[in-house]
Amino acid sequence: MHHEQPNNPLHGVKLASIVEQLEQHYGWEGLAERVPVNCFKKDPSVKSSLKFLRKTPWAREKVEALYIATFCRSNPWKT
Repeated sequence: MHHEQPNNPLHGVKLASIVEQLEQHYGWEGLAERVPVNCFKKDPSVKSSLKFLRKTPWAREKVEALYIATFCRSNPWKT
């Protein structure tokens, strides 16, 4: 069953895409400054980051919030 979520900016965006886009935008160092977790600091890779973020909800929430703040524009019709 497929549900539309027009107000969810992460709807349809895979975690792998989020990590890859943030890494391309900030680099691993910049990402580690914004979300200080070891998977971004020590020998970072998309694979190790995904493994950690899938097991750690608080870290995933921070990464998703950074993605929204970086790449998602606010709705111009919302007041």
